[in-house]
Amino acid sequence: SWCASGNCLSLNHEYDKAIQAFKRAIQLAPESDYAYTLLGNEYSLIDELERAMACFRKAIQLNPRSYKAWNGVAMVYLKQEKFPSAEFHFTKATNIFRTNPDLICHLAVAQHKCNRSESALTLLNDALRIDSKNALCKFHKAGLLLHLERYQEALIELEELRQIAPKESLVYYLLSKVHRHLKNFHYSYMYMSWSMDLDPKGANNQLKENADKFYSKDEDLLLGMEDMASSVTEDDNSQMQSQSSLQDIQPMDSSEEIL
Repeated sequence: SWCASGNCLSLNHEYDKAIQAFKRAIQLAPESDYAYTLLGNEYSLIDELERAMACFRKAIQLNPRSYKAWNGVAMVYLKQEKFPSAEFHFTKATNIFRTNPDLICHLAVAQHKCNRSESALTLLNDALRIDSKNALCKFHKAGLLLHLERYQEALIELEELRQIAPKESLVYYLLSKVHRHLKNFHYSYMYMSWSMDLDPKGANNQLKENADKFYSKDEDLLLGMEDMASSVTEDDNSQMQSQSSLQDIQPMDSSEEIL
């Protein structure tokens, strides 16, 4: 009950109260690796990374086959940009739960950051064979294809993703970038405008910056960002609506989707 309460509080962005709920759950069930994992996720959300890591490691000590805890450790390393360590721990999680497309997607992101983009693309194709409509996997596949300069293939993925997540501003943002490379400037401006219309308060700016950081060439960073609002209001309703389909585009904040 305390874990369920904490999850509800977390979804409502009441992180301090959620932490207290998970701590109470641990008091009542000190051998619960799940409670420790949830507490670790909460600390990770507020960037208390050392505390998060301690919780995840405790969960693994209690249950070495807790893929959720291995995933949590990997997420922390990904936030710290320790990509080889992130890949190692994502591999541990994936070996425990081999058919989870989100875990495979996270492993692919880590492999891409370790300069193995072709291997990462193979993993994403494997994940999409498990779940062909997984929005997270399709987004990262499109990003990888953009990075590999396979623009027509990226465009196909994004058009399919647009049917799955028609109100996701990040999809239109990447569509704008792909059309820019294809020199379809009219479409590029149109999709950038739609992206801004779907996210008028700039709630997804940080996620767009992360998409650029992961998949853009250096000379292509922050396309159109100078035209967007700079504020990031985490508790804004527009953010909750915009992130409903692809809240895992920032890999380090997505662990609750796997729980």
